[in-house]
Amino acid sequence: MDRFSMRAAPSEGLPPYFNIDPDLAHAELGEPTGTHEFSQIADACARGRADLANRGLEDDGQKKLRLFSTWEITKYLIPVAPAHFRRVLKSNPDLPQGQSETEGGAKWFTLDEVLRLRTHFASEGSKAKEYRPYRPKGLPAKIVSVANFKGGVGKTSTCAHLAMSAALDGYKVLVIDLDSQGSMTSIFGGKVSDEWQTVFPLLARHYATHLRRDNQGRLDRGEAPHPIDDTLSEALKTRSSDLIQATHWPNIDLIGAQLNLYWAEFQIPVWRMQGRSWKLWDALTDTLDEDGVLDDYDIIFIDTPPALGYLTINGLAASDILLVPMGASFLEFDSTGRFFDMLHSTFQSIEDGENMAARALGRPEMAFQWDAVRTIITRYDGSQQAELAGLMQAYLGRTLSPHWQGYTALIGQAGEQVNGIYEADYRDFNRETYVRGRETFDATYASFKKLLIGVWRGEERAQQAEEAGTPELSL
Repeated sequence: MDRFSMRAAPSEGLPPYFNIDPDLAHAELGEPTGTHEFSQIADACARGRADLANRGLEDDGQKKLRLFSTWEITKYLIPVAPAHFRRVLKSNPDLPQGQSETEGGAKWFTLDEVLRLRTHFASEGSKAKEYRPYRPKGLPAKIVSVANFKGGVGKTSTCAHLAMSAALDGYKVLVIDLDSQGSMTSIFGGKVSDEWQTVFPLLARHYATHLRRDNQGRLDRGEAPHPIDDTLSEALKTRSSDLIQATHWPNIDLIGAQLNLYWAEFQIPVWRMQGRSWKLWDALTDTLDEDGVLDDYDIIFIDTPPALGYLTINGLAASDILLVPMGASFLEFDSTGRFFDMLHSTFQSIEDGENMAARALGRPEMAFQWDAVRTIITRYDGSQQAELAGLMQAYLGRTLSPHWQGYTALIGQAGEQVNGIYEADYRDFNRETYVRGRETFDATYASFKKLLIGVWRGEERAQQAEEAGTPELSL
């Protein structure tokens, strides 16, 4: 008798990895997988992804932001009592009056209407209340990158929820997706057909502009210029406004991403080899500034790939604030430490190379600088992770945000519905669950907003001191 046919039945109480029948395992294995099957698997995932995403779309194929109730508005968005809110609407019939789902029922408003109401209260209401968030005049948008090269730490969801929080707070937001997986783009319902609708042409334009200047120098020296190919010629015509698309949030715009963006990781080093003096890390910063994007928005959030490649370097170099999400686990703490080590070696190497040339030419040396760098604990479980989180806080000090973002049922349920938690209708949840779920993200946003305001205030004070011709006074 064949020895494989004499396997005993699994004994009750044994772990499932004992007594596996080899013949049955082989029968269930199926045929070997070839390269072409990867395409079939990708197609199946694409169909499933489209099915899930379409469940949150309207009949016209677009995402639509839900309405906001009087309760939500007065609790979270406009700091007035519900009775006063209703009195103001009644005495100002030209203001948005909302809509009721039933006769005499609660009033619901679009976010556009909420923003209009906030403007009215800011101009007519108590000056002691913060109806609109702090934003110094004459200063550019602040750029915020969310990065970590470890996947699964909540990078994209943190970036998305901060963008939504800022939008609800009244800021005008641009989200830039640098991750070719395009998860952020999906969250905001973006449509990106190829790399020419991503940041790729902006990076290509920056190199093409450098190449034109370099070629002029070569011609002046009697040398042959480097050719500017069709890709670079086309990129020279592209502006940021060609790539920015509106989202279902009235005050959030998007530059999206898709799989082809990953080719930038291969193309950029080719350009760098040809143009040794091209400052590739400045490509995103310079093009956004040149196109006036920093004047059109209050905050620009950049979602980076889970790797320290050329796209991530551009996002980090452009940033004023760097946020690094991580879980309260040994592996994520260890990985995040290695991420910072790699950041140090990468940007130190750039500085050393640039400053060696600067010293030789008698030019000022360069140094990268961020106004604030903070790590954020995500998916925190106080019943199991308090000791480790406390240890991480002790070692990292103020680099670790004192707010540890808890995981609640609301987060998981909202994710299943392809929504951010701020897009979820609170009527789909237990009210207590909704309030508790919002609290942890509201606290995360509050910690971030404190950084943002501190950075802006420092620049505002410096600007005022410069205009007055006096040294900046310390607080």
